[in-house]
Amino acid sequence: MADSTSAVAVLAPLSGIRVALERVPDPVFAQRIVGDGCSLDPVSGTLLAPIDGRVVQLHGSRHALTLRSPAGIDLLLHIGVDTVGLRGEGFEALVAEGEEVRAGQPLIRFDIDGVAQRARSLLTQVLVANVDAIERIELGRGALEAGGSVLFRVFPKSASTGAPVGGDAAAGELLVSDPLPLPNPAGLHARPAAVLAERARAFDCPIFLLLGERRGNARSVVEIMALGSRQGDALRIEARGPAATSAIETLSALIRQGCGEDLEAAAAQLAAMTAAASQPAASSRREPGVLVGVTASPGMALGAVARWRRAAPRIVDQAGAPEAEREKLTKALDEVRRRLARLGSAAHDAARSGVLGAQQGMLDDPGLAEKAEEGIAAGLSAGRAWQAAVEKQAGVLEALDNPLMRERAADLRDVGAAVLRAFSGEVEQPAELPEGCILVAEDLTPSETAQLDVSRVRGLCTTGGGPTGHVAILARSLGLPALCGVDAGVLDLPEGSEVLLDASAGRLLSAPDDGQREAARAAIERARQRQASMQAAAARPAHSRCGARILVVANVRHAGDAREALAAGAEGVGLLRSEFLFDARDSAPDEAEQAAAYAEVAEALGPQRPLVIRTLDVGGDKPLPYLPLPREDNPFLGLRGIRVSLAHPELFRVQLRALLRGAGQGDLHLMLPMVAGVEELREARTLLQREADALGVAAPKLGVMIEVPSAALTADALAAEADFFSIGSNDLTQYTLAMDRGHARLAAQADALHPAVLRLVGMTAEAGSRHGRWVGVCGAIAADPLAVPALLGLGVTELSVPAPAVAATKATVAAQSLEDCRALAAELLRLGTAAEVRARLADWEAAHAM
Repeated sequence: MADSTSAVAVLAPLSGIRVALERVPDPVFAQRIVGDGCSLDPVSGTLLAPIDGRVVQLHGSRHALTLRSPAGIDLLLHIGVDTVGLRGEGFEALVAEGEEVRAGQPLIRFDIDGVAQRARSLLTQVLVANVDAIERIELGRGALEAGGSVLFRVFPKSASTGAPVGGDAAAGELLVSDPLPLPNPAGLHARPAAVLAERARAFDCPIFLLLGERRGNARSVVEIMALGSRQGDALRIEARGPAATSAIETLSALIRQGCGEDLEAAAAQLAAMTAAASQPAASSRREPGVLVGVTASPGMALGAVARWRRAAPRIVDQAGAPEAEREKLTKALDEVRRRLARLGSAAHDAARSGVLGAQQGMLDDPGLAEKAEEGIAAGLSAGRAWQAAVEKQAGVLEALDNPLMRERAADLRDVGAAVLRAFSGEVEQPAELPEGCILVAEDLTPSETAQLDVSRVRGLCTTGGGPTGHVAILARSLGLPALCGVDAGVLDLPEGSEVLLDASAGRLLSAPDDGQREAARAAIERARQRQASMQAAAARPAHSRCGARILVVANVRHAGDAREALAAGAEGVGLLRSEFLFDARDSAPDEAEQAAAYAEVAEALGPQRPLVIRTLDVGGDKPLPYLPLPREDNPFLGLRGIRVSLAHPELFRVQLRALLRGAGQGDLHLMLPMVAGVEELREARTLLQREADALGVAAPKLGVMIEVPSAALTADALAAEADFFSIGSNDLTQYTLAMDRGHARLAAQADALHPAVLRLVGMTAEAGSRHGRWVGVCGAIAADPLAVPALLGLGVTELSVPAPAVAATKATVAAQSLEDCRALAAELLRLGTAAEVRARLADWEAAHAM
């Protein structure tokens, strides 16, 4: 066993607060798939080397690098979550691959405010990537100072432990895969690299990834990332030994499907980040009567100035026995923890829930508790000791002289005040504010912001804080325009004076003239009407302008998604992807586990809302490690979807029984994926009826997905026997145009608005209508506002979209007349290219804007 003398001290690469990996909003980091270590919430913008070592990998986006210590420890430093999508914007590499560095040496400089505004999270991970080379990790304690505090200590294994990977399996024929085009929009960054490495470790043979002349161990996250892969690169897999064939087949399929990454979501996020990067910054010019700040939450508001006044919590100075004071502290902390947990469980949005979770993490800071205990031991009351501990920790944060410092210090003081109120039994009362006010303050705590009466407050304006702080996050969740970092002169504005807050432009007009007020009222009214239209559409059943009923439902993976979709206004579930139950595991879920999962979704929806569940959609490019399937030369044209289920009838029967048992009491519809003809539908219906008869229940409605041209071309025959159709526009597009939608050079041409695809949609809808079957679309095109009028005109009556798109989709439906849409669709089918279709739809959208 390693002793303390062999430990490697890993210093904090940034100043900030230590955060447990479990709190990182990314399961690949939180579940330690990439490696083990720690995360930190940074308040400095220069990443320092935490150890002596060599830079063995520097990501092309400059948001991550790997150091290798002399002892052979690979340390991955990853700034933020999903920062790969920034493509290097805001990051400056100060070192190069192969360079030797010393602990404390600057490695990467980054724009901390800019990155924080555009990334999902600024939490920075420091991870031992080759965990098989270490015995354990011991975390440090307290606040972190870059280059000075110990983040954690690593204890390497002795040289005598462990064996080379592969062992005797290294003998045998060397096999190399065909080239594999990489579909991931940002290449094999940390998340997909970790998934690939984890799967590779399951095989007892040496496996390498090849990219041109570069070569990396497929078991190593670091070496996979060091390849510097990009979307469209042709990777090959090299393996040797008895398990080589199986390893190449499994890993090839995994790469084709994106190594567990949601490729559509990743592409959308990358596009959103690129768009955000192109937005001009708010003007910082000083003009008379204009106070400049930073946009914390966009929007515009006219209102009267109201100053925020905060009452300090009472503190009891008289101290009892140390044991009694410690008990008071424990009870107060427990009370605030319970309160935060209750508020977190009751929060209706992720922003508030996340802020409350972060505050809970501050309460659990061992350094804070230790300093309070020291104060009590020195004779202070619990309240005074706690206040001193909070102020000391907040002072450490503020001493770093960084905008994020003040935000974290304010958060800490907010939590500290809640504990002080718990000592005295005070109940924090929301402030009474005048109606229609613009609230002006030096700063607002997260709890104060969360309790604001938004019916009275029209906007927020603070001289402190920043766009990445919790107040900004909560303001956005409340829909309040907000500026932070405003000129201090805002505090001198007379209470009751009218001001114009243009948060989107980063300014506040202290004395708007009549013209400015009138223009602002018009802009506010236009925004209000758009928002009201979307909110109203989300809250009621979707109807077109002419009164036609269109069902707007959601694509989900589990019960949590279903509940979120209902809250967003979805009228049911149009696609439950059952394969998420089967993926990322070593064996298939049994009947009881599946039934419980389906039952939870059905319970969330209730008996009146439709629940459409797609049966297992795997095979080909979607492998399961425990399901023996032959190697496919072209996986897109092999055993996929319903073909796999029919080839493995016992697996299919278990799923059918689980579906009938778990969701049979709801409005259940089963949907078969990748159906090519009526014979597959008949065979599946026979199996379904047998299981229903054996259980003594009625068989649910059975429909088919229209994803291949043969299904659309024989839609009339299918409609005579299917109960409904759902068009999977993503696959239908790639099969119709013979273009892989993950192909880097062809993806942009694989457009679902191509006239050929629209013709197949129209044929399917016409056949469904002739036989009285409803026809839906569950592919990405259903959530495209540009495409909705075309789909309605072609005869689609159901749109299944991601939860965030429900309101916009309903609003788009409400603005359409079916008669006009039919005329539009007929016009589109006469066009020759997708570009022409999009241009015509853009004109339509401009002419029919809400």
